[in-house]
Amino acid sequence: MTYLKYPVALILVVFVFWGFMPELLSAEKLTLSDGLRIVTEENRIVKLSRQDELISEADTRVARSGLLPHIYGSYTQNYNEKQQGARIGSQSVYTQQKDFYTYSLTVQQILWDFGGISSTYRVSKKILETRQYDSRRTRNFVALLFTTGYLDLLESEKMVTVGGKEVERLETHLKTARSLYNEGVITRNDLLQAEVRLSDARQKLLTAENMRKINVSRLNNMLVRPLPSTIETEEVAGGAPKPIDLDRAFERAEKERYEVRIVDATLEAVDFEATAKKAEYYPKFFVEGGYNYVENRYALYDGSWAVMGGMTINFLSGGSTKAGLDKIRHQKNKLTTERKKLIEDIRLEVERYYLELANAREKVKVTKDATFQAEENLRINNIKYREGEGTATDVIDAITLLTMAETNYHRSRYDLLRAEAGLMHAIGQDLLEVYR
Repeated sequence: MTYLKYPVALILVVFVFWGFMPELLSAEKLTLSDGLRIVTEENRIVKLSRQDELISEADTRVARSGLLPHIYGSYTQNYNEKQQGARIGSQSVYTQQKDFYTYSLTVQQILWDFGGISSTYRVSKKILETRQYDSRRTRNFVALLFTTGYLDLLESEKMVTVGGKEVERLETHLKTARSLYNEGVITRNDLLQAEVRLSDARQKLLTAENMRKINVSRLNNMLVRPLPSTIETEEVAGGAPKPIDLDRAFERAEKERYEVRIVDATLEAVDFEATAKKAEYYPKFFVEGGYNYVENRYALYDGSWAVMGGMTINFLSGGSTKAGLDKIRHQKNKLTTERKKLIEDIRLEVERYYLELANAREKVKVTKDATFQAEENLRINNIKYREGEGTATDVIDAITLLTMAETNYHRSRYDLLRAEAGLMHAIGQDLLEVYR
Protein backbone atom coordinates (compact mmCIF):
# COMPACT_ATOMS: atom_id res chain seq x y z
CA MET A 1 0.00 0.00 0.00
CA THR A 2 2.96 2.35 0.17
CA TYR A 3 2.69 3.07 -3.56
CA LEU A 4 -0.53 5.02 -2.83
CA LYS A 5 1.26 7.46 -0.55
CA TYR A 6 2.80 9.64 -3.29
CA PRO A 7 -0.33 9.99 -5.50
CA VAL A 8 -2.40 10.94 -2.44
CA ALA A 9 0.19 13.53 -1.41
CA LEU A 10 0.23 14.92 -4.95
CA ILE A 11 -3.56 15.21 -4.93
CA LEU A 12 -3.45 17.06 -1.61
CA VAL A 13 -0.85 19.50 -2.96
CA VAL A 14 -3.02 20.14 -6.03
CA PHE A 15 -6.07 20.87 -3.87
CA VAL A 16 -4.11 23.24 -1.62
CA PHE A 17 -2.65 25.05 -4.62
CA TRP A 18 -6.08 25.27 -6.22
CA GLY A 19 -7.43 26.85 -3.05
CA PHE A 20 -4.85 29.62 -3.25
CA MET A 21 -5.10 29.95 -7.03
CA PRO A 22 -7.46 32.99 -7.02
CA GLU A 23 -5.07 34.94 -4.80
CA LEU A 24 -2.04 33.95 -6.88
CA LEU A 25 -3.71 34.94 -10.13
CA SER A 26 -5.34 38.12 -8.84
CA ALA A 27 -3.99 41.37 -10.28
CA GLU A 28 -1.94 43.64 -8.08
CA LYS A 29 -3.77 46.88 -7.38
CA LEU A 30 -1.62 49.85 -8.33
CA THR A 31 -2.78 53.40 -7.73
CA LEU A 32 -1.19 56.32 -9.57
CA SER A 33 0.44 57.66 -6.39
CA ASP A 34 1.90 54.25 -5.51
CA GLY A 35 3.19 53.80 -9.04
CA LEU A 36 4.81 57.24 -9.02
CA ARG A 37 6.53 56.47 -5.73
CA ILE A 38 7.91 53.20 -7.10
CA VAL A 39 8.96 54.53 -10.48
CA THR A 40 10.77 57.55 -9.02
CA GLU A 41 12.82 55.21 -6.85
CA GLU A 42 13.31 52.06 -8.91
CA ASN A 43 13.33 53.22 -12.52
CA ARG A 44 16.68 52.65 -14.23
CA ILE A 45 16.83 56.14 -15.73
CA VAL A 46 16.36 57.65 -12.27
CA LYS A 47 19.08 55.42 -10.83
CA LEU A 48 21.51 56.41 -13.60
CA SER A 49 20.84 60.07 -12.89
CA ARG A 50 21.44 59.44 -9.19
CA GLN A 51 24.82 57.87 -10.00
CA ASP A 52 25.83 61.00 -11.92
CA GLU A 53 24.95 63.00 -8.81
CA LEU A 54 27.10 60.76 -6.61
CA ILE A 55 30.01 61.03 -9.07
CA SER A 56 29.78 64.82 -8.96
CA GLU A 57 29.64 64.71 -5.17
CA ALA A 58 32.92 62.79 -5.17
CA ASP A 59 34.40 65.43 -7.49
CA THR A 60 33.63 68.12 -4.91
CA ARG A 61 35.63 66.21 -2.32
CA VAL A 62 38.51 65.98 -4.76
CA ALA A 63 38.40 69.74 -5.36
CA ARG A 64 38.17 70.46 -1.64
CA SER A 65 41.38 68.53 -1.02
CA GLY A 66 43.36 71.46 -2.47
CA LEU A 67 42.29 73.61 0.48
CA LEU A 68 43.57 71.10 3.03
CA PRO A 69 47.17 70.23 4.03
CA HIS A 70 48.95 67.62 1.96
CA ILE A 71 51.14 65.17 3.85
CA TYR A 72 53.86 63.20 2.08
CA GLY A 73 56.05 60.41 3.39
CA SER A 74 59.00 58.60 1.86
CA TYR A 75 61.43 55.81 2.70
CA THR A 76 64.53 54.71 0.80
CA GLN A 77 67.19 52.05 1.31
CA ASN A 78 70.59 52.70 -0.33
CA TYR A 79 73.19 50.04 -1.27
CA ASN A 80 76.40 51.66 -2.57
CA GLU A 81 79.45 50.16 -4.25
CA LYS A 82 81.79 52.46 -2.32
CA GLN A 83 81.62 54.21 0.99
CA GLN A 84 81.71 57.98 0.56
CA GLY A 85 84.18 60.19 2.42
CA ALA A 86 86.14 63.47 2.23
CA ARG A 87 89.79 64.58 1.97
CA ILE A 88 90.96 66.89 4.73
CA GLY A 89 94.53 67.88 3.97
CA SER A 90 96.49 64.66 3.56
CA GLN A 91 93.89 62.62 5.43
CA SER A 92 90.77 60.87 4.24
CA VAL A 93 87.75 60.38 6.46
CA TYR A 94 84.42 58.68 5.91
CA THR A 95 81.37 60.95 5.91
CA GLN A 96 78.70 58.40 5.15
CA GLN A 97 77.94 54.74 5.67
CA LYS A 98 78.25 52.44 2.71
CA ASP A 99 74.65 51.22 3.09
CA PHE A 100 72.02 53.33 4.79
CA TYR A 101 68.36 54.20 4.79
CA THR A 102 66.42 57.50 4.88
CA TYR A 103 62.87 58.54 5.56
CA SER A 104 61.00 61.82 5.65
CA LEU A 105 57.60 63.26 6.53
CA THR A 106 56.52 66.51 4.85
CA VAL A 107 53.43 68.66 5.33
CA GLN A 108 52.56 71.32 2.73
CA GLN A 109 49.80 73.90 2.92
CA ILE A 110 48.81 76.52 0.34
CA LEU A 111 48.47 79.86 2.13
CA TRP A 112 47.17 82.05 -0.68
CA ASP A 113 46.73 81.60 -4.42
CA PHE A 114 44.38 84.53 -5.19
CA GLY A 115 41.27 82.36 -5.06
CA GLY A 116 42.42 79.67 -7.50
CA ILE A 117 41.78 76.55 -5.42
CA SER A 118 38.78 77.96 -3.56
CA SER A 119 37.14 78.96 -6.86
CA THR A 120 37.77 75.48 -8.26
CA TYR A 121 36.03 74.05 -5.21
CA ARG A 122 33.07 76.40 -5.75
CA VAL A 123 32.92 75.31 -9.37
CA SER A 124 32.62 71.69 -8.28
CA LYS A 125 29.87 72.58 -5.81
CA LYS A 126 27.91 74.37 -8.51
CA ILE A 127 28.32 71.41 -10.84
CA LEU A 128 27.04 69.17 -8.04
CA GLU A 129 24.06 71.51 -7.73
CA THR A 130 23.34 71.12 -11.45
CA ARG A 131 23.54 67.33 -11.10
CA GLN A 132 21.07 67.46 -8.21
CA TYR A 133 18.70 69.58 -10.29
CA ASP A 134 19.12 67.22 -13.22
CA SER A 135 18.36 64.24 -10.98
CA ARG A 136 15.14 65.89 -9.84
CA ARG A 137 14.30 66.89 -13.41
CA THR A 138 14.80 63.31 -14.56
CA ARG A 139 12.68 61.99 -11.71
CA ASN A 140 9.87 64.41 -12.53
CA PHE A 141 10.08 63.62 -16.24
CA VAL A 142 9.86 59.90 -15.52
CA ALA A 143 6.88 60.70 -13.29
CA LEU A 144 5.23 62.48 -16.23
CA LEU A 145 5.87 59.51 -18.51
CA PHE A 146 4.40 57.14 -15.93
CA THR A 147 1.38 59.40 -15.36
CA THR A 148 0.57 59.59 -19.06
CA GLY A 149 1.17 55.85 -19.37
CA TYR A 150 -1.16 55.18 -16.45
CA LEU A 151 -3.82 57.41 -18.01
CA ASP A 152 -3.33 55.60 -21.34
CA LEU A 153 -3.96 52.33 -19.53
CA LEU A 154 -7.13 53.69 -17.93
CA GLU A 155 -8.29 54.94 -21.32
CA SER A 156 -7.56 51.59 -22.97
CA GLU A 157 -9.59 49.87 -20.24
CA LYS A 158 -12.49 52.20 -20.97
CA MET A 159 -12.12 51.40 -24.69
CA VAL A 160 -12.36 47.70 -23.82
CA THR A 161 -15.52 48.42 -21.83
CA VAL A 162 -16.99 50.48 -24.68
CA GLY A 163 -16.10 47.75 -27.16
CA GLY A 164 -17.67 45.12 -24.94
CA LYS A 165 -20.88 47.16 -24.68
CA GLU A 166 -20.98 47.57 -28.47
CA VAL A 167 -20.64 43.80 -28.90
CA GLU A 168 -23.42 43.21 -26.36
CA ARG A 169 -25.72 45.71 -28.09
CA LEU A 170 -25.06 44.20 -31.48
CA GLU A 171 -25.61 40.69 -30.10
CA THR A 172 -28.95 41.83 -28.67
CA HIS A 173 -29.85 43.41 -32.00
CA LEU A 174 -28.86 40.22 -33.85
CA LYS A 175 -31.13 38.14 -31.59
CA THR A 176 -33.99 40.53 -32.30
CA ALA A 177 -33.21 40.45 -36.02
CA ARG A 178 -33.20 36.65 -36.06
CA SER A 179 -36.53 36.56 -34.25
CA LEU A 180 -38.04 39.02 -36.72
CA TYR A 181 -36.52 37.14 -39.64
CA ASN A 182 -38.00 33.85 -38.45
CA GLU A 183 -41.34 35.61 -38.24
CA GLY A 184 -40.89 36.87 -41.80
CA VAL A 185 -40.92 40.54 -40.78
CA ILE A 186 -37.45 41.41 -42.17
CA THR A 187 -35.33 40.19 -45.04
CA ARG A 188 -32.16 38.11 -45.03
CA ASN A 189 -30.16 41.22 -45.86
CA ASP A 190 -30.98 42.85 -42.49
CA LEU A 191 -29.78 39.72 -40.72
CA LEU A 192 -26.51 39.62 -42.66
CA GLN A 193 -25.92 43.29 -41.94
CA ALA A 194 -26.21 42.69 -38.20
CA GLU A 195 -23.84 39.70 -38.38
CA VAL A 196 -21.21 41.69 -40.30
CA ARG A 197 -21.35 44.61 -37.89
CA LEU A 198 -21.07 42.25 -34.93
CA SER A 199 -17.97 40.63 -36.45
CA ASP A 200 -16.42 44.06 -36.98
CA ALA A 201 -17.19 45.06 -33.37
CA ARG A 202 -15.54 41.90 -32.05
CA GLN A 203 -12.40 42.67 -34.06
CA LYS A 204 -12.27 46.18 -32.62
CA LEU A 205 -12.70 44.73 -29.14
CA LEU A 206 -9.69 42.45 -29.72
CA THR A 207 -7.66 45.45 -30.84
CA ALA A 208 -8.64 47.36 -27.69
CA GLU A 209 -7.69 44.40 -25.49
CA ASN A 210 -4.30 44.14 -27.19
CA MET A 211 -3.73 47.86 -26.68
CA ARG A 212 -4.45 47.43 -22.99
CA LYS A 213 -1.88 44.62 -22.78
CA ILE A 214 0.70 46.85 -24.48
CA ASN A 215 0.03 49.67 -22.01
CA VAL A 216 0.36 47.24 -19.09
CA SER A 217 3.73 46.04 -20.44
CA ARG A 218 4.90 49.62 -20.86
CA LEU A 219 4.09 50.43 -17.24
CA ASN A 220 5.76 47.23 -16.03
CA ASN A 221 8.87 48.19 -17.97
CA MET A 222 8.97 51.56 -16.22
CA LEU A 223 8.38 49.87 -12.87
CA VAL A 224 11.23 47.39 -13.57
CA ARG A 225 8.89 44.42 -13.27
CA PRO A 226 8.28 41.43 -15.54
CA LEU A 227 6.34 42.58 -18.60
CA PRO A 228 3.48 40.04 -18.21
CA SER A 229 2.74 41.17 -14.64
CA THR A 230 -0.90 42.10 -14.23
CA ILE A 231 -2.02 45.50 -12.97
CA GLU A 232 -5.32 46.49 -11.40
CA THR A 233 -5.83 50.24 -11.83
CA GLU A 234 -7.72 52.82 -9.83
CA GLU A 235 -9.49 55.79 -11.36
CA VAL A 236 -7.69 59.15 -11.22
CA ALA A 237 -9.61 62.20 -10.08
CA GLY A 238 -7.09 64.78 -11.33
CA GLY A 239 -4.17 66.76 -9.95
CA ALA A 240 -4.81 70.44 -10.57
CA PRO A 241 -6.67 71.96 -7.60
CA LYS A 242 -7.87 75.01 -9.53
CA PRO A 243 -7.41 76.77 -12.89
CA ILE A 244 -4.23 78.81 -13.23
CA ASP A 245 -3.72 82.06 -15.12
CA LEU A 246 -1.47 81.78 -18.20
CA ASP A 247 0.79 84.71 -17.26
CA ARG A 248 1.21 83.34 -13.78
CA ALA A 249 1.97 79.94 -15.26
CA PHE A 250 4.73 81.53 -17.38
CA GLU A 251 6.20 83.25 -14.33
CA ARG A 252 6.08 80.11 -12.23
CA ALA A 253 7.63 77.96 -14.94
CA GLU A 254 10.58 80.35 -15.38
CA LYS A 255 11.17 80.21 -11.65
CA GLU A 256 10.53 76.53 -10.87
CA ARG A 257 11.66 74.54 -13.91
CA TYR A 258 14.79 72.55 -13.16
CA GLU A 259 16.17 73.22 -16.64
CA VAL A 260 16.37 76.95 -15.88
CA ARG A 261 17.95 76.27 -12.50
CA ILE A 262 20.56 74.08 -14.16
CA VAL A 263 21.54 76.84 -16.60
CA ASP A 264 21.67 79.48 -13.83
CA ALA A 265 23.87 77.28 -11.64
CA THR A 266 26.11 76.53 -14.63
CA LEU A 267 26.52 80.28 -15.30
CA GLU A 268 27.63 80.75 -11.70
CA ALA A 269 30.07 77.86 -12.08
CA VAL A 270 31.52 79.51 -15.20
CA ASP A 271 32.16 82.73 -13.24
CA PHE A 272 34.02 80.78 -10.55
CA GLU A 273 35.94 78.93 -13.26
CA ALA A 274 37.06 82.26 -14.72
CA THR A 275 38.31 83.37 -11.29
CA ALA A 276 40.26 80.13 -10.90
CA LYS A 277 41.79 80.57 -14.35
CA LYS A 278 42.85 84.18 -13.66
CA ALA A 279 44.65 83.01 -10.53
CA GLU A 280 47.21 81.33 -12.79
CA TYR A 281 48.60 84.81 -13.55
CA TYR A 282 49.52 85.34 -9.88
CA PRO A 283 51.92 83.63 -7.48
CA LYS A 284 51.07 80.90 -5.01
CA PHE A 285 52.33 81.18 -1.45
CA PHE A 286 52.81 78.08 0.63
CA VAL A 287 54.42 76.82 3.81
CA GLU A 288 56.10 73.44 4.14
CA GLY A 289 57.47 71.62 7.12
CA GLY A 290 58.57 68.15 8.06
CA TYR A 291 61.13 65.78 9.49
CA ASN A 292 64.02 64.18 7.58
CA TYR A 293 66.14 61.27 8.83
CA VAL A 294 69.33 59.78 7.29
CA GLU A 295 71.08 56.80 8.88
CA ASN A 296 74.69 58.01 9.24
CA ARG A 297 76.92 57.23 12.21
CA TYR A 298 79.48 59.77 10.92
CA ALA A 299 77.03 62.69 11.09
CA LEU A 300 76.43 64.84 14.14
CA TYR A 301 72.67 64.65 13.74
CA ASP A 302 70.75 61.87 12.01
CA GLY A 303 67.43 63.68 11.74
CA SER A 304 66.12 67.21 11.90
CA TRP A 305 62.92 69.23 11.69
CA ALA A 306 62.57 71.94 9.06
CA VAL A 307 60.04 74.67 8.19
CA MET A 308 60.07 76.53 4.90
CA GLY A 309 57.93 79.25 3.35
CA GLY A 310 57.89 79.69 -0.38
CA MET A 311 56.27 81.07 -3.49
CA THR A 312 55.76 79.72 -7.01
CA ILE A 313 54.81 81.71 -10.09
CA ASN A 314 54.27 80.75 -13.69
CA PHE A 315 55.89 83.40 -15.91
CA LEU A 316 54.97 81.84 -19.24
CA SER A 317 52.53 79.07 -20.16
CA GLY A 318 52.47 79.46 -23.91
CA GLY A 319 49.23 81.46 -23.84
CA SER A 320 47.19 78.65 -22.32
CA THR A 321 45.77 80.84 -19.53
CA LYS A 322 44.53 83.52 -21.93
CA ALA A 323 43.10 80.87 -24.25
CA GLY A 324 41.34 79.27 -21.29
CA LEU A 325 39.77 82.60 -20.32
CA ASP A 326 38.59 83.15 -23.91
CA LYS A 327 37.02 79.70 -23.88
CA ILE A 328 35.22 80.45 -20.61
CA ARG A 329 33.91 83.74 -21.99
CA HIS A 330 32.53 82.00 -25.07
CA GLN A 331 30.93 79.33 -22.88
CA LYS A 332 29.20 82.00 -20.85
CA ASN A 333 27.87 83.73 -23.97
CA LYS A 334 26.59 80.38 -25.24
CA LEU A 335 24.87 79.60 -21.94
CA THR A 336 23.23 83.04 -21.90
CA THR A 337 21.81 82.44 -25.37
CA GLU A 338 20.71 78.92 -24.42
CA ARG A 339 18.89 80.30 -21.40
CA LYS A 340 16.89 82.71 -23.55
CA LYS A 341 15.97 79.93 -25.95
CA LEU A 342 15.09 77.64 -23.05
CA ILE A 343 12.70 80.25 -21.63
CA GLU A 344 11.02 80.58 -25.01
CA ASP A 345 10.66 76.81 -25.35
CA ILE A 346 9.25 76.50 -21.83
CA ARG A 347 6.72 79.28 -22.47
CA LEU A 348 5.66 77.52 -25.67
CA GLU A 349 5.28 74.22 -23.80
CA VAL A 350 3.22 75.86 -21.05
CA GLU A 351 0.97 77.58 -23.56
CA ARG A 352 0.45 74.36 -25.51
CA TYR A 353 -0.64 72.40 -22.44
CA TYR A 354 -2.74 75.35 -21.25
CA LEU A 355 -4.66 75.44 -24.53
CA GLU A 356 -4.98 71.64 -24.60
CA LEU A 357 -6.38 71.74 -21.06
CA ALA A 358 -8.96 74.40 -21.94
CA ASN A 359 -9.91 72.55 -25.12
CA ALA A 360 -10.24 69.23 -23.28
CA ARG A 361 -12.53 70.79 -20.66
CA GLU A 362 -14.93 71.95 -23.37
CA LYS A 363 -14.78 68.56 -25.10
CA VAL A 364 -15.71 66.76 -21.88
CA LYS A 365 -18.82 68.92 -21.48
CA VAL A 366 -19.90 68.44 -25.10
CA THR A 367 -19.23 64.70 -25.30
CA LYS A 368 -20.93 64.03 -21.98
CA ASP A 369 -24.18 65.54 -23.28
CA ALA A 370 -23.77 63.69 -26.59
CA THR A 371 -23.55 60.37 -24.73
CA PHE A 372 -26.92 60.93 -23.04
CA GLN A 373 -28.49 61.89 -26.36
CA ALA A 374 -27.01 58.86 -28.13
CA GLU A 375 -28.37 56.52 -25.43
CA GLU A 376 -31.85 57.97 -25.85
CA ASN A 377 -31.56 57.71 -29.63
CA LEU A 378 -30.68 54.00 -29.39
CA ARG A 379 -33.54 53.32 -26.99
CA ILE A 380 -36.06 54.92 -29.36
CA ASN A 381 -34.74 53.10 -32.44
CA ASN A 382 -34.78 49.75 -30.62
CA ILE A 383 -38.45 50.23 -29.73
CA LYS A 384 -39.32 51.25 -33.30
CA TYR A 385 -37.45 48.27 -34.73
CA ARG A 386 -39.14 45.74 -32.44
CA GLU A 387 -42.53 47.22 -33.35
CA GLY A 388 -41.73 47.06 -37.07
CA GLU A 389 -41.68 50.83 -37.56
CA GLY A 390 -37.88 51.21 -37.84
CA THR A 391 -35.14 49.60 -39.91
CA ALA A 392 -32.08 47.57 -38.97
CA THR A 393 -29.88 50.30 -40.42
CA ASP A 394 -31.37 52.82 -37.98
CA VAL A 395 -30.59 50.57 -35.01
CA ILE A 396 -27.04 49.80 -36.16
CA ASP A 397 -26.41 53.49 -36.83
CA ALA A 398 -27.71 54.31 -33.37
CA ILE A 399 -25.38 51.71 -31.81
CA THR A 400 -22.48 53.15 -33.80
CA LEU A 401 -23.33 56.70 -32.73
CA LEU A 402 -23.55 55.67 -29.06
CA THR A 403 -20.20 53.84 -29.28
CA MET A 404 -18.65 56.88 -30.91
CA ALA A 405 -20.10 59.19 -28.27
CA GLU A 406 -18.80 57.01 -25.42
CA THR A 407 -15.41 56.73 -27.09
CA ASN A 408 -15.17 60.49 -27.59
CA TYR A 409 -16.22 61.14 -23.99
CA HIS A 410 -13.60 58.84 -22.49
CA ARG A 411 -10.89 60.10 -24.82
CA SER A 412 -11.70 63.73 -24.06
CA ARG A 413 -11.72 62.97 -20.34
CA TYR A 414 -8.28 61.37 -20.40
CA ASP A 415 -7.01 64.06 -22.76
CA LEU A 416 -8.04 66.47 -20.01
CA LEU A 417 -6.11 64.52 -17.37
CA ARG A 418 -3.04 64.20 -19.61
CA ALA A 419 -3.09 67.91 -20.40
CA GLU A 420 -3.48 68.64 -16.70
CA ALA A 421 -0.44 66.51 -15.84
CA GLY A 422 1.53 68.07 -18.68
CA LEU A 423 0.72 71.59 -17.50
CA MET A 424 1.71 70.77 -13.92
CA HIS A 425 5.03 69.41 -15.21
CA ALA A 426 5.52 72.36 -17.55
CA ILE A 427 5.25 74.90 -14.72
CA GLY A 428 7.74 72.94 -12.62
CA GLN A 429 5.50 71.18 -10.09
CA ASP A 430 6.60 67.87 -8.61
CA LEU A 431 4.07 65.33 -9.88
CA LEU A 432 4.83 63.07 -6.94
CA GLU A 433 3.41 65.80 -4.70
CA VAL A 434 0.54 66.66 -7.08
CA TYR A 435 -0.82 63.11 -7.11
CA ARG A 436 0.02 62.24 -3.53
